[in-house]
Amino acid sequence: MERILVVGATGAGKTTLARAVGERLGLPHHEMDALYYTGPGWAVDDGFVDTVTRFSDEPRWIVDSIGSSEVRDLLWERADGVLWLDYPRRVVMPRVLRRSLRRTVARERVFGGNRETWSGWLSREHPAWWSWSQHASRRDEIERRTRDPRFTPLRTLRFDHPHRAAAWLASL
Repeated sequence: MERILVVGATGAGKTTLARAVGERLGLPHHEMDALYYTGPGWAVDDGFVDTVTRFSDEPRWIVDSIGSSEVRDLLWERADGVLWLDYPRRVVMPRVLRRSLRRTVARERVFGGNRETWSGWLSREHPAWWSWSQHASRRDEIERRTRDPRFTPLRTLRFDHPHRAAAWLASL
């Protein structure tokens, strides 16, 4: 695998795994949220599609996302491998809640210099709410895409538990 998508629910650990795989295999890692959100107020980069088109033309890369709607098909057409973190909600939700709580309490800067806020927890766009509400539909979409003939041959490794992903990573 030379062009890899790391997919799964929000909070599954996509970025962490993509970074680690990228380091081990010498693949440039592209963090989609950092490319997408580039300014205050969660401003979206006007050149996002061009940026993704450019790096996905390259022979080797790893991305930590299913891809936003603007670039999803492009990434899936160009990828040759998928690492699917297909974890149940009982695994994902504690992870996303801990991460968001840490970011909120510590006022950590994330994409584009933005921060998760206490008031943000009330929004349906907040990572915790998003992960909960999108878990089943995201899983269904990934399942469909891994079987879609437009995106074959895609080598798909599906991990149903973090221990399995960790064991695979250790084997690299």
